[in-house]
Amino acid sequence: MPRLFHLLLFACAVSACSKEPAAPAGPPGGAPRPVKVVATTIQSEPWADTIEALGTAHANESVTLTAKVTETVGSINFEDGDKVEAGAVLVELTGRAEVAQLKEAQAAFADAQKQYTRLAGVVEQGTITRSALDSQMSMRDQAKARADTIRARLSDRVITAPFAGVLGFRRVSQGTLVTPGTEIATLDDISVIKLDFSIPESFLAAITKGQEIGARSSAYPEREFSGTVSSIDSRIDTASRAVTVRATIDNPDGAIRPGMLLTVELYKPSRDALVVDEIALIQTGGQASVFRVDSAGKAELVAVKVGGRKGGRVEIAEGLAAGDQVVVEGLVKLRAGMPVEIAAAAPAAVTAAAEEK
Repeated sequence: MPRLFHLLLFACAVSACSKEPAAPAGPPGGAPRPVKVVATTIQSEPWADTIEALGTAHANESVTLTAKVTETVGSINFEDGDKVEAGAVLVELTGRAEVAQLKEAQAAFADAQKQYTRLAGVVEQGTITRSALDSQMSMRDQAKARADTIRARLSDRVITAPFAGVLGFRRVSQGTLVTPGTEIATLDDISVIKLDFSIPESFLAAITKGQEIGARSSAYPEREFSGTVSSIDSRIDTASRAVTVRATIDNPDGAIRPGMLLTVELYKPSRDALVVDEIALIQTGGQASVFRVDSAGKAELVAVKVGGRKGGRVEIAEGLAAGDQVVVEGLVKLRAGMPVEIAAAAPAAVTAAAEEK
């Protein structure tokens, strides 16, 4: 019996020790304590919507230089990656037979010209007939045409740059036997870059020629390339429902190379809009809302319609008005109808320094 008594006494002591201390009582009358929050007063400010896309860079002019005839390479006048001017002689193919034929044709033309000049001087005297002069003129013209044909064949053996640009890798060596279509090198004019990208057809009305764009490449993360929209494709792709847009970017230092992938941002004209920090949004399914501080100092849950987003900021298209106070910090403990105590926000410089750490 004494043992049972001691066990009951020990159980009561343990139960008493395990009880939690009572929560501190709230203000008199049972009113809830105000929740400390950070709020901001939203005002109308300039806002420019952006459209983001991925684009591929193309050279302003691009060509693959090839041979036109079957012949061996006589001389090569360039190195890989050279910058050349329009008309520069790049490769000369051998053509001794054509050179000899040209000399023969030129001699025949010169002789025919002399004969024609001599006959033209005596035709008025009636020594020869007019038909004999015409026949000599025909022979002269045939000799000239033959010489021109050989010159054309010789020009096919000299490969020149059709425009100024940068050469790619050399694909032939001296003595290589080339045939029509044999690749010799590539030539690209990259002083201006054509940037092609696709946007959804729903944005078609927002794109115009001359519109400014910004582009970035992973190769130059700290650099933004500026350009303008130069053309819009006349057709919309029926599979993707997207339209191709072309922008031009000045590329004087050759930083952008054909084939590079760039992130493109198109800037719409600036307009005034109500903007708030994105952290103030409460997303429930497809509905967005914010806590607004009413005139009584209480939190009011307000449904809003969201517009564009950019750099951690979001446009409020409907639901708020200029001058409204919106809670941006302290949302976790906040409920609709609760009184709030607005705390002073940290200065922007202090906040930025904290984020960097």
